[in-house]
Amino acid sequence: MPWLLLSVAIVAEVFGTLSLKASDGLSKLWPSIGVLVGYASAFALMAVSLKKLDVGITYAIWSGVGIIGAAIGGYVFFNQEISKVSMLGMAIIIVGVVVMNLGGASH
Repeated sequence: MPWLLLSVAIVAEVFGTLSLKASDGLSKLWPSIGVLVGYASAFALMAVSLKKLDVGITYAIWSGVGIIGAAIGGYVFFNQEISKVSMLGMAIIIVGVVVMNLGGASH
């Protein structure tokens, strides 16, 4: 259950971040509400998941998947480019999270 909560928290955080972009500096009402709902939901769900999960691996997954989700969301919704160097960076993030997990950070 904590992994599911963390997954939903990450989706909410990416939603909040993409809403922040769409809000145009918090000047548009509905995207600004999306920012508040997304981030509040994300932090609440992450807080509950941290009752059972180690903070190091949780934050690594949260930030890594969040970065990748925001980059993909920027590409899909805002036509932002994902360069080959950015893709390499995302691959390095994934490898780092896997290494942390294999290294016992989650146990």
